[in-house]
Amino acid sequence: MTNYIINNLSEINNLLNKLSQEQYNAKLEVLTQASIGQHVRHIIEFYQCLFDSAHTRKVNYDVRQRDLKLETDIHFASETIEDLINALSNVKQDFPITFFADYSNSNGEAPILIQTTFYRELAYNLEHSIHHQALIKVAITAMNLTALIADTFGYAPSTIRHLNKCVQ
Repeated sequence: MTNYIINNLSEINNLLNKLSQEQYNAKLEVLTQASIGQHVRHIIEFYQCLFDSAHTRKVNYDVRQRDLKLETDIHFASETIEDLINALSNVKQDFPITFFADYSNSNGEAPILIQTTFYRELAYNLEHSIHHQALIKVAITAMNLTALIADTFGYAPSTIRHLNKCVQ
C-alpha cells in the first residue's frame, strides 16, 4: 500500500517543483480564498499526525500543527513531502491505534474513540490526499496551469479504472 501513497505524494511534489512561490501562495476565489499551499499543508499534516501515532498508538487529526511555513514556503513543503516519502519507505508492519474524533461544535464533549490500525489510517490519508488534490486541480485550472498536471490528477484510482474501461 505504501507504494500507492508514495506515488501520490510524488505526484504532488512534482507539481510543487513546477509552481512558483507566488502560484503556491495565491489566494483564489474558486477555493474560497484558500491557496494551493493551504491544501498541501493540510495533506502533509494529516500524514504527520498519523506518523506521530507510531509512538503513542493514538491519532487525532484535530491537533495538527497548522504550520504556516508548510503552506507559504513551497520548498519547505516539498522537503517535508520527501521526508514523508522516506518514512513511508520504512513502514514494515501494521499495528493497532486509537483514533480520537471530536465532531462536536463546542468544547466540553468527550471525543469519540475508534479502534483502527495504522494501515487503515494510511488508506484514509491516501483518500484524503486525493480529495485535496481534486481541490488543487480546481485551483490549477483557474490559473490556466493544467499543462503542469496529468489529466487524472485528483482522481481516485477507481475513477481512473472506470474511465479506462469506458474508453475501451
